[in-house]
Amino acid sequence: MKIKEELFHYFEKAGTKIKYSPQEIIYMQEDDAKNLYLITKGRVRIYVMNPTGEEVTLEIIDKGRIFGESSFLQNSLRPTTADAITNVELISCHLDDLYPYLNESKELTISLLQLMSQTCDHLSLLIKKAYTYDRYEKVASFLLEQTVHDNPNKDIDLSLIKDVITFPYTHEEIASLVGLSRVTVTKVLNEFVKKKYIIINYKKIHVINKKALSQLLQKR
Repeated sequence: MKIKEELFHYFEKAGTKIKYSPQEIIYMQEDDAKNLYLITKGRVRIYVMNPTGEEVTLEIIDKGRIFGESSFLQNSLRPTTADAITNVELISCHLDDLYPYLNESKELTISLLQLMSQTCDHLSLLIKKAYTYDRYEKVASFLLEQTVHDNPNKDIDLSLIKDVITFPYTHEEIASLVGLSRVTVTKVLNEFVKKKYIIINYKKIHVINKKALSQLLQKR
């Protein structure tokens, strides 16, 4: 879920605009969870560090997304680390400064409640996929999740293909997000290309057959 741009001004009034360079840390796992963040430009990676020191990516998010939801809980610590993938601009808000604006905007209040609900659903799905999905289902599920952010690619002519969804992810990013090796993800994507579920062009993935991908998950 993304916050509508017409609601950004509430965060601007309540918070502070901050810029980050690629690979710069926004907050660390175990930091005090004080602020909520709204992305206004760029892409952010949310990940955890497992006991062996390996980074496990949970999400890659972009403009309009909120993160740092652990700040809703008093005296809580960050369960994740967040860093900038690209040049990032965001608004950092302390909840005490944002709360007064909830009385002004019913839509803002509903958006934040939906955000919390969606976060719980996302975590439940991550656990389910980790323990029950095979490699094809993991990649198909990831691709389908991204189709909610419709972003048609103008680089190629796909005007004759219905329901085309485009988004930029490297094979390495997808591998990190779904818990597979980059080699395995590449093999699965190539199979999806052969079956005409997707097209890979200019380092972007174009989902052209959502129905076929959905059928891989029907037994779930």
